[in-house]
Amino acid sequence: MTDELKNRPRLPRWMKMKMPKGENYSRVKNLVNKHELHTICTSGNCPNIGDCWNRGTATFMILGEICTRNCKFCGVKTGKPLPPDSNEPKRIAESIKLMQLKHAVITSVDRDDLPDLGAAIWAETIREVKKLNPDTRLEVLIPDFQGKKELIEIVASAKPDVISHNLETTERLTPSIRSAAKYKRSLDVISTINETGLVAKSGIMLGLGETEVEVLQTMDDLLDAGCKVMTIGQYLAPTISHLPVKEYIHPDQFEKYRTIGLEKGFSFVESHPLVRSSYRAEIHVTA
Repeated sequence: MTDELKNRPRLPRWMKMKMPKGENYSRVKNLVNKHELHTICTSGNCPNIGDCWNRGTATFMILGEICTRNCKFCGVKTGKPLPPDSNEPKRIAESIKLMQLKHAVITSVDRDDLPDLGAAIWAETIREVKKLNPDTRLEVLIPDFQGKKELIEIVASAKPDVISHNLETTERLTPSIRSAAKYKRSLDVISTINETGLVAKSGIMLGLGETEVEVLQTMDDLLDAGCKVMTIGQYLAPTISHLPVKEYIHPDQFEKYRTIGLEKGFSFVESHPLVRSSYRAEIHVTA
């Protein structure tokens, strides 16, 4: 056992993950392995992989695997990215077709190095997926595009079913957790998404030192921006070099937030320690 693993605090019992299983899960897993398909579900060790794959949902990442930002909570590599792959939009569309997905989620790294920050590749990918998979519902989890409204509108013009942009944390903690993103800018991104008429979605992590008052204020801020769907999950440090977990939040507190969020006016609130951005994404299109 490595020193890193030895030094990690033990997870509470409610964070224990079940082994994924099921007929549809096995079918998708075999396809992913056989055709070397890249999904965030596998590379990110998502705790919900069995549940999502059995329901016909999976998440893909575009625009490479190297991010131009260096957020302290994120395990994605940071540095100088490779040029965009012009064949990627078709490859993603073909992967979704091969996996026979009912619902797909697409996300990306930040590409602050590109003139359009990756917006054109985003729009082309959405169009290719919809052309090859007309019955597959599609959610996209986008970066902030530096708050440039015209770039967000390029993505929206391709007409995904849901556009998500994660706020990640509360206003007070944002400067110490996100390397370039700003709380107000992310709220403006949500507002722009809402103005397009598409479902606007966002998510935050708990366990970074936030207070209940701050979480409730974050809910209000998202609702004011036009957010319809909110996800709340437990932060887990990717490595010991990342921000440490300040607290493991009990499932009862997550349920309390879910109830309050629905009472405040969200169409859906997914709130549980193991929830990630794309969890149960297929139901959010009806928000």
